[in-house]
Amino acid sequence: MTLTDATLRQIRDDAVMLHGPEAVTAALDRMAGEITAALDGTLPIVLCVLNGGIIPTGHLLTRLAFPLETDYLHATRYRGKTTGDREIAWLCKPHLSLPGRTVLLVDDILDEGHTLKAISGYCRDAGAARVYTAVLVEKHHDRRVAGMTADFVGLVVEDRYVFGCGMDYKGYLRNLNGIFTLGERHAGAGEG
Repeated sequence: MTLTDATLRQIRDDAVMLHGPEAVTAALDRMAGEITAALDGTLPIVLCVLNGGIIPTGHLLTRLAFPLETDYLHATRYRGKTTGDREIAWLCKPHLSLPGRTVLLVDDILDEGHTLKAISGYCRDAGAARVYTAVLVEKHHDRRVAGMTADFVGLVVEDRYVFGCGMDYKGYLRNLNGIFTLGERHAGAGEG
């Protein structure tokens, strides 16, 4: 969906900041410490889940001082929409060999958990010895896939449409420095 620059500026200007840059930085620092304590010495593969995981992964990688490899994958239920389909669409699978390896999946948000569960299962089926998950944001609600949790969580938000720091508004605004939700004038615009 193509939106005009004016519309996107209006949405950005009307947005409500839930977590500012300082809170995001503190969350990433804390996550990096937790990840280091759990994975240092395992020579893990850090897999960035595209597109949303680009920003959290980049920020986390600069905070991890132990040896690791990086790769990416692209699996989605959204395909440019704001609500997900039932089926996972694989656009790109990891290139590195996973058998026997420790894998850290990094994504922007844990919402219902369908995509992260499918990706975690794929890594285990591919022979990964251990699969960890890290998300910058976890959405608080009761629609989560049974048993799906993230090992490392930066921030928690209420059940609202959120964007910024990798999360998008209809494909845009991933680059905002902070976690935002739609302002009152646009509150219904995030759905569907």
